Amino acid sequence: QVQLVESGGGLVQAGGSLRLACAASGRTFNNYYMGWFRQAPGKEREFVAVTTWSGSSIDYADSVKGRFTISRDNAKTTVYLQMNSLNPEDTAVYYCAASRPGRWELRSINTYDYWGQGTQVTVSS
Repeated sequence: QVQLVESGGGLVQAGGSLRLACAASGRTFNNYYMGWFRQAPGKEREFVAVTTWSGSSIDYADSVKGRFTISRDNAKTTVYLQMNSLNPEDTAVYYCAASRPGRWELRSINTYDYWGQGTQVTVSS
């Protein structure tokens, strides 16, 4: 069992930055893939970024590559998403997710076993 809690969302002007955090807890989460997804109004939930706790595998969606950075603090069992150069198209509810090891298709929402409650990010013009 894994519990995920996101934080750090809010309102920011275009061009600004936010850092989201996902605190993970549970008995068997340490070998899981940790991903970030987002869902804008009227759209499907989409992949943003993913990492392992070791940092050996990192991937980003093309839409955020070069602007967003996923990182982790193993001691705090927390995964971060640093978001720079935000634009209104980044407005969405951002979700943290965890996938059991041995999985593939890490950009698919169906791969993930656990989800946080989401945190709202709103970027104004």
